[in-house]
Amino acid sequence: MTIRILAIDDSPTMRGLVASALAGEGFQIHLAADGLEGLARLADADPHLVITDINMPRLDGFGVIEGVRASATHPHVPILVLTTESGSDLKERARSAGATGWIVKPFEDARLVSTINRVLGL
Repeated sequence: MTIRILAIDDSPTMRGLVASALAGEGFQIHLAADGLEGLARLADADPHLVITDINMPRLDGFGVIEGVRASATHPHVPILVLTTESGSDLKERARSAGATGWIVKPFEDARLVSTINRVLGL
């Protein structure tokens, strides 16, 4: 089974780094440039896991988390926050909204893959 991941980040460079890190591990990657695009792609991507940045235009990561949790099709999909932010208040807000985990940028490919495997029980 191929694991599908929806990665949402407004930085084209960061989307490329995430895609590069994960595609080499056999994951199928779907990318979105902001939260609204990410939520619009949720049904088609049918992800096993969502990775989202926090600071994005149009809809931030908190809106993404809330939108995924409120969706009819993917309310229980794990959500990892991948961001430059590291404040405990933001982490708690993300957890309260329904985030599964938090990774601070810049990330190490192996750590990202390891976290995804652990969250998905692989």
